[in-house]
Amino acid sequence: MKQEAPAAPSGTLDALLAAQRDACQREPYPPWETRARHLRTLNELLLENRDALANAINTDFGQRAKAEVMLAEFVLLKQEIDAALAHGRRWMKPQRRRTGKWLRPARAKVVPQPLGVVGIVSPWNYPLLLAAGPLVGALAAGNRAMLKVSELTPRTSALLEALIGGAFARDHVAVVNGDASVGAAFAALPFDHLLFTGSTRVGRDVMLAAAANLTPVTLELGGKSPAIVGGRARFDYAVDSLIAGKTLNAGQTCIAPDYVLLPRGSENAFIARARRRVAQLYPDFAHNRDYTSIVSERHYARLVRLADEARDAGAQLHPLADSDAAARRFAPTLVTNAPAHVALMQEEIFGPLLPLVPYDTLDDALRYVNARPRPLALYLYADDSATVERVTRETVAGGMAINETLMHVACEGLPFGGVGASGMGAYHGYDGFVTFSQMKPVFVQSRFNARNLVAPPYGRLFDALVSAMMKF
Repeated sequence: MKQEAPAAPSGTLDALLAAQRDACQREPYPPWETRARHLRTLNELLLENRDALANAINTDFGQRAKAEVMLAEFVLLKQEIDAALAHGRRWMKPQRRRTGKWLRPARAKVVPQPLGVVGIVSPWNYPLLLAAGPLVGALAAGNRAMLKVSELTPRTSALLEALIGGAFARDHVAVVNGDASVGAAFAALPFDHLLFTGSTRVGRDVMLAAAANLTPVTLELGGKSPAIVGGRARFDYAVDSLIAGKTLNAGQTCIAPDYVLLPRGSENAFIARARRRVAQLYPDFAHNRDYTSIVSERHYARLVRLADEARDAGAQLHPLADSDAAARRFAPTLVTNAPAHVALMQEEIFGPLLPLVPYDTLDDALRYVNARPRPLALYLYADDSATVERVTRETVAGGMAINETLMHVACEGLPFGGVGASGMGAYHGYDGFVTFSQMKPVFVQSRFNARNLVAPPYGRLFDALVSAMMKF
């Protein structure tokens, strides 16, 4: 039986925010040693409880392999924490900036300063990574944090609340559980920054709620992330890579490829190769324990509706294995000839359905991508530099990977974020530190300066000085 997450009264949320604000005032600029201690505490919490957390995630999904959880959640989290511990002291240092020649000998710098209290709203599909990942950046930047975790993974959320509550003071880091009404109240709090990961539809509501307080937001949304297979791509490699990316977490990934643009006439070759690849990745599919279940009956039914509507409109479905509705195991399924108007081609799929869209020329493929809302990710399979250069320059996406799927999110030095309908702002690594900091510009005037030369009363000397400035 599904466990319902308890609702947190709005007054409790207000009191919690007030307590964290008071704590910020007592320690507005934590030294690096304090921040590093908090990061190590989070690291130890995750590592010491990895089995319990993996088991909770597996139970919430109905089936999600521990190996996949370790790879897709724990490894990425440890990398994020390790990077913050290795570089955070340097990130904190003031950065010298140029003043320009007319302000010399003054000095300028940017001082990273904690924002205060950060709100983090995390989704169900990666319930650990997408809650604790942003928390790493918030802690490295010296902030307090409140996390609203998903009610769709109740065991994981309850365990995370208990673990965080046992390791951190509640006025430092607190986990909030509750249903959608609690999420709405949470988003309406006057945080110093709010990071939301979820759907574009809910993201609009979150941004509207935050606007009432002028709370700055980072929105990590989704959309339809395209994959383009170039005319001279290593075709089998491209298919294998795309299938691996699409089947991870059964496609319940915000950056999973949502459709594939491939040279016209290669659809059957793609289907045949994909069928072999699924058999290699998940042998004895009906009993394979590495393939993830869809998180809930409602989400499973939605995928069935997407497939049925497309089929009824004339599309062909190509299941690569046999689904099991009772276990919510939706088999990877390719779709050809899907009409543009069906929901499958309009909505983010968030499951293992993958439409194939043939193109005649690269120009056609680029027009197809650019006629749609800007995606969170774009994947290109090509080895010739001309194609890589064109696609890189002539498309706009939150992130891009060439000859790979998903892995850009694991790259330590790259920011992660969306653009347009797929989100705004970015985090991970140094970019996360910046997102959760006020990069305060500071101008330091020299004892000896020319300020009086540009002050009233204006006269010949002023005119001569401005004339000289304008000539450069």
